[in-house]
Amino acid sequence: MDVEKILTQLTLEEKILLLSGKDNWHTHDISRLKIPKVKCSDGPNGVRGSKGFNGVPAACFPCGTALASTFNKSLLTEAGKLMGLEAKHKSAHIILGPTCNMQRGPLGGRGFESFSEDPYLSGMSSSAVINGIQHEHIAATIKHYVCNDLEHERKASDSILSERNLREIYLEPFRLAVKYSSPRCFMTSYTKVNGDRASQSKKLLNDILRGEWGWNGLIMSDWHGLYTSETALKNGLDLEMPGPTYYRSVNAIKHMVESRELNIQFLDERVRNVLNLVNFTLDSGIIADGPEDTDNDTQETSALLRKLSAESIVLLKNEDKILPLAKYEKIAVIGPNAKTGIFSGGGSAFLRPYHVTTSYDGISSKLSNPPEYTVGCYSFKQLPSLANQLTNPFTGKVGYNMKFFLNPPGKANRRQFDELNLDQAYIFLQDYRHSGLNSDLYYIDIEGDFAPQESAEYSFGCTVLGTALLYVDDKLVVDNKHDQKKGNSFFNSGSTEKRNSIFLKKGKSYRVKVEFGSRPTFSAPDATVVDFGGGGGIAFGCAKVIDPQEEIKHAASISKQVDKVVLCIGLSNEWETEGSDRDNMDLPLLTNQLVEAVLKANPNTVIVNQSGTPVEFPWLDKSKCLVQSWYGGNEAGHAIADVLFGDYNPSGRLSLTFPLTLVDNPTFLNFKTERGRVLYGEDIFMGYRYYEKMKKAVSFPFGHGLSYTSFEYSKLLVEIDEENDELNVCVSVENTGSCDGDEVIQLYTSHKNPKTIKPCQELKGYEKVSIKAGESARVEIHLSLKDSLSFFDEYFGKWSLEAGEYEFRVGKSSGDIRLTQLANITKGKLWLGL
Repeated sequence: MDVEKILTQLTLEEKILLLSGKDNWHTHDISRLKIPKVKCSDGPNGVRGSKGFNGVPAACFPCGTALASTFNKSLLTEAGKLMGLEAKHKSAHIILGPTCNMQRGPLGGRGFESFSEDPYLSGMSSSAVINGIQHEHIAATIKHYVCNDLEHERKASDSILSERNLREIYLEPFRLAVKYSSPRCFMTSYTKVNGDRASQSKKLLNDILRGEWGWNGLIMSDWHGLYTSETALKNGLDLEMPGPTYYRSVNAIKHMVESRELNIQFLDERVRNVLNLVNFTLDSGIIADGPEDTDNDTQETSALLRKLSAESIVLLKNEDKILPLAKYEKIAVIGPNAKTGIFSGGGSAFLRPYHVTTSYDGISSKLSNPPEYTVGCYSFKQLPSLANQLTNPFTGKVGYNMKFFLNPPGKANRRQFDELNLDQAYIFLQDYRHSGLNSDLYYIDIEGDFAPQESAEYSFGCTVLGTALLYVDDKLVVDNKHDQKKGNSFFNSGSTEKRNSIFLKKGKSYRVKVEFGSRPTFSAPDATVVDFGGGGGIAFGCAKVIDPQEEIKHAASISKQVDKVVLCIGLSNEWETEGSDRDNMDLPLLTNQLVEAVLKANPNTVIVNQSGTPVEFPWLDKSKCLVQSWYGGNEAGHAIADVLFGDYNPSGRLSLTFPLTLVDNPTFLNFKTERGRVLYGEDIFMGYRYYEKMKKAVSFPFGHGLSYTSFEYSKLLVEIDEENDELNVCVSVENTGSCDGDEVIQLYTSHKNPKTIKPCQELKGYEKVSIKAGESARVEIHLSLKDSLSFFDEYFGKWSLEAGEYEFRVGKSSGDIRLTQLANITKGKLWLGL
């Protein structure tokens, strides 16, 4: 399209239409001028497509903290290319990702989505993914700009922080992404920043992003994250999402323009950015309203997802060389995460995966006979999905039948308008639409058959944004219709879970029926419904009732009878999810008690922790072997097994510091909204910057990770070219072990005698290199000198590269520096921009 020509041909009404979404996922089209609509899709963990409810399965990638833990820029570019390909199979022109917010504290509900506590690692990881996505002519949307770092009252919070902190920590990864990848889109955050809404901030959107950084893409709001009409239009917010509009109605904006309250130039600037984005997406070959398919569920897709997941896994501890496992060893697999597919965190990052692999599946695939197993303890917040425990009585497949009615149960001549067969127990109907509906009030009957594996007491439960009655063979077991209580399900809008148990016999099939009423039937006191609540939702689950102490004893008994135990523990998308932050860093329920018992029974226990952010390990000193495996996507189980058995030599490095306890972390006193504000009291001393400055011990430092081989560093050479803003670092690395492996060389810089308080050191470069056993490699890191050594001087309002002596440190982690070299900067300078 000739954008400038089309700008002259658009009517005022058409211009206004282009500045807000047409629906939840599409921009407006102007058929008269052949301007097509373009489609967005979440997001950070993979491309979900346009449907949340009953969506098309997709490739689920490892979470953000996992991807950053690969420390592999080229691999993340390949991941981005696969995301771009997935977008084409979902007919999406725009991916709403990557998430580039900072891991300010360990409790953030969406922390798993983001990359790191370090702005450089976050920025370079974002750049690599964006370059891959946009290589496929799919527009990447870096988010959430800026300071969207916790979930507590996120739409009402005001992030209060110093200008230096804003620049050095929170804006820096976005600046680096603009410098090295130029994302086509930015998404603004819900929050205020120092009293100014991010979605309408002239300083953030116009002065810094477009002015200082020279970026010229499209800025969109987060979903329902716009708060004004005129101010946001003037200050740089191009696109309000989703549609239909709240703040940019044709009549309102037309009135502002015609009355000269809003200069038409501001409108034209916003429209120009929308049209430029449409132009970019035309090269993708995606047609408007194209199909969504699963044709990319291939061996090649699975292979790359498996590699990404394996390369993200961090070997934290491996005393006595317990790992790798040998296939001849007698192994038991224990733990609440062993047979559960832990593939993603919760919220808008969650999607329906092509497939799920569990740790037990992966380990079993390596052995001639399946290993002995027991759960050890439960760790769920809500009862696990009942859907995959049911058989559809009408199809004979795993899952259940849903019949949709306009009238409630018991009503004569009920009018049915839809019927579906599903296998998902988390049903969020926010985007469910049907031609037979003219409101959000309707009713669903859910039916499936449950065949218990043993005679026992079974607990059933329901959580709703609506109402539900759950029956087993026509006996009412769970009532979440009367006396409802507000909980934090369905983005903090739904009820608490109601549970009840019933004794069932092995060998008998029981008919489970749920009578669900949609969101308008919800009656919990003080209920507040999210803007996109739609028909509400229901989650229903079931688990055998166990005696927790007896089950732990059983796990210990099994542990004594084997050579080694693989103990699978951690969190899940219940504990880490958009909409709510964690209350603490504890492992769930009786997990720590289980770990203590198994370690006592068998010291040769491999503990595999799955979480997107740090947890406390109170038994750490008693354990010999610990693996951090994050949320690993579709291939998590296979990847874990690849690492445990040595088919893949672990090379992941922690993208986050793991503190000893929650109270040790620098945000402990300030990680919540109080009376409308969030105080960033730790200033620039976040993550490892704080622990090192305060000389605090941690469980594992930033950048830490072990290997099955060993590496030695030598011959460090640092070259500085002040005139051309170049910093070149070279180091020799030798694989002195007995197997091939990958090493991550990390470069930290330190100002020896600064006039202003600074961190002890900061990551400013890294490279990953593969080296065969007994061989060496010369590794080069080429950087911008000013980017690597400057701080933001609030007095001058500019970045400052001070003259003086600097130390360049090369090591295996922030806590394991192997080589250092001093060098002088002779001329200071002040600067802005990229």
